[in-house]
Amino acid sequence: MMKQGTIKHMAFFTLKHPLDAKETEVFLKDGRDILSNIDVVENFEVLRQISPKTNFDFGFSMEFKNQDDYDTYNNHPNHVAFVNDRWLVEVERFQEIDYVLYK
Repeated sequence: MMKQGTIKHMAFFTLKHPLDAKETEVFLKDGRDILSNIDVVENFEVLRQISPKTNFDFGFSMEFKNQDDYDTYNNHPNHVAFVNDRWLVEVERFQEIDYVLYK
């Protein structure tokens, strides 16, 4: 369960690769391996969309204890490199959503 002040960061996305392509599997695995190993990241999940109500295929979800940890993640060299080298190259479209627990 989320604690007050915890930030839940979610990025929903569709890749340029077909759903069943090896490149898709590699992207999702690399995303999990690289991003979940940044020490401020908690509860990292790779999600697969099942609803016809949205056109995004996958999601990465993670939590941060506070704004400082979220900022550390955003500026972490491994995150920056993943975004520049993989995300901007392989993601067709995306939506990021960040929440804190409502009182």
